[in-house]
This record gives sequence, structure tokens and C-alpha cells, in this order.
Amino acid sequence: MSIEVLAEISRYYGNNPEYILAGGGNTSWKDEDTLFVKASGNSLAQASSDSFVKMDRRALSVIMEKKYPESSEQRESAVLADMMSARKEGEGLKRPSVEALLHDIIPFPFVVHLHPALINGLTCSRDGKKNAEELFGEGMIWIPSVNPGYILSGLVKNEMASYYKKHKKDASVILLQNHGVFAGAHSADGIKKLYNEMMLKIGEKIKRKPDFCNEQITASGDINKNSLHPGLHEKKKEIMELLTQIVGASAFMTSNEISNLIKNKTAFLPVSSAFTPDHIVYSGSDPLFTEAQTVQKIIQEWENHTQKTGRKAKIIAVKEIGIFSAAATVKAAELALLLFKDTVKIAAFTESFGGYLFMTQDKIDFINNWEVERFRSAAST
Repeated sequence: MSIEVLAEISRYYGNNPEYILAGGGNTSWKDEDTLFVKASGNSLAQASSDSFVKMDRRALSVIMEKKYPESSEQRESAVLADMMSARKEGEGLKRPSVEALLHDIIPFPFVVHLHPALINGLTCSRDGKKNAEELFGEGMIWIPSVNPGYILSGLVKNEMASYYKKHKKDASVILLQNHGVFAGAHSADGIKKLYNEMMLKIGEKIKRKPDFCNEQITASGDINKNSLHPGLHEKKKEIMELLTQIVGASAFMTSNEISNLIKNKTAFLPVSSAFTPDHIVYSGSDPLFTEAQTVQKIIQEWENHTQKTGRKAKIIAVKEIGIFSAAATVKAAELALLLFKDTVKIAAFTESFGGYLFMTQDKIDFINNWEVERFRSAAST
């Protein structure tokens, strides 16, 4: 019965864009012996009882006590192998969420991990920890920015032990800098109560919300359709067509908020890098801002940017025109814009908590080179 409840609460949050986008977030339920955790690449919005991987909790506990290689690449490969071995029989090709270890060590039956833009306005801000302590007091644990997966799980385990020693109870909320939030409870209603309280308290502190009036969004699949937005001028259309020829698909977006962000390089700074791993996976870590005004020059700068970073920029911001995305498929191009819009939201929310704070370059490099996230991206797009 609890698996059906888990699937229901997964859909509840997965279908609400205020809490989760694309393939992000994960959920779990556990008893003494088994952890049921969302399979990597599965959508919370479409969760069913088959969306979860059954994991042996004794095998997972062994992973947390095991010593792994110092090399991050060797360590993550070994941890993944052990995680796959910790699946119970009959799970086929299902691959557990990268955060399965963390779900296992949080001492509540139900655990829900989400990335709400409103909450990340706090976790991705310069004064995030200070404001979190003022808002939630001792009712939460704050985890500084750290690589997800095994390293994050180890840090959380230690912090939870310290919290319990001090307060004689378990923390039900864990805020992760530049990542998101974990909430644990004994019931689905308990999870909802925690998230409602967080969203309400943070929402009351927000001084400015992003202005998405006059929004236009067009995917490359619609370029030649009669439904093409009349505001998409010939230059925008030509840029999209060239990006589609080079990469496979493109999309375009603008709004009042975006118009303000693309006035110049200084205005673009609050959205010029990555806030969380999800943003890297879907919209990339190296958005290009260009002041070029000819189509040929814009494409040339995009190609130069690709050579410089070693990655094709998924987001191209063109001064006073709008935001373009470039990806292999229409779905991937649309997701890139969706996650960039989330970046725009977070940037606006961080203004209430001391201003924006991006992931550090070493954390960005880890995600860009992590096989786990490449798998998740491929599964989702």
C-alpha cells in the first residue's frame, strides 16, 4: 500500500512545475529491509509502482562503510557498481537514483527530494545559510555545496548524527546549498506539511518575483507552421534555422524579465552560470551572451565558444533579441529553455537573500564529467 502512496505523492509534486522540472527530483519509501527509490531517468509526473527500484538496505549500509578510491572517476564507478549490486532480485535493468544512499540514511519512511525555484532562491544565494537559520531555526540541517551522490551522502550522515546528538531527535528538513532540499516524514501528509511550510516561509521573504509578461516561446518544430508567433522576426527565425542545421533542434524565448537580462553583459551576470546540477544537465553550464547583431557573427561566436569550453552551449543569449537554445532534439531544446527559465526565477529570488551564488567551477566540472548525469540526461531527452 505504501508504494501506491509513494507513487501518488511523486505524481503530486512531479506535475507541479513550482516544485520540479524535467527528470529532476526523486522520492522513496522504506521499511526495515527494503528501500523503494525512484529509478534514474523516470519522471515523477508519471510515477507508478513500477517506477521504483527495490534496494537491499543492508547492502546499502555496507556501501556507506566501505573505503573507495580517492580518484573521483574510479570512486563513482565503484559506487555505481555496488549500488547496482544492492538491488533486489527481479529489478531487471532499473537503475536506482543517484541519491539512493541519501534516501536510505534519512531515518523517515517517506523521503522526497525536490528542487523548487523558490527554495533554491535561498539555497543558491550568498546569505542562504544565515537566512535559513533565521527562517527555520534548529528545524533543519544546512549542507554546504558538495558533489552529489556518495560524497553528499557521507556528509549528510555525519551532520545528521551531530544534529541528533545535540537535539535528541532527527532533522526532517535538509537544505542543500546549490542543489535543493530533502524532506523526511512518517507519512505523505507529513511531507506535504513540511513543503507547504517551507514554501510559505520563504515566499513571505521574497521582495521581487520575475516578470514573465509578454513571454514568447517557439520551438524549431514550429518555425514553418502557421502557428508561429507573429513576434518571431526573420532574424530570429534564421538563427533558429542555422542552429537546427548545426545541432539538430533549437528554440527561442523572451519576456520582460529576459529583456532586462540581455541588455548587456553586466545585466546577464546573474544567469551566466549554473545554480544546481539539474541546470547543468539540461541547460548547460556555459551559456553564451553575445552582442553580435548579424546572424553570421552570432553563429561564429557560438562556434568559438564551443571550441573554448569544449562543449556546445545549449543557451545563447543575444543582446536585445532573446534567448535561443540548441540541442540534438526538439525536446532537449525545449528542456534547455525550461531550465534556463528556472535559472531566471532563482536569480530573481536570490535578490531577497544577498544575491546570486553559482556552483563553484570544480563542482561544475564534476557534474559535466559524471557518467551518472549523462545517463540521466539521455534518459530524459
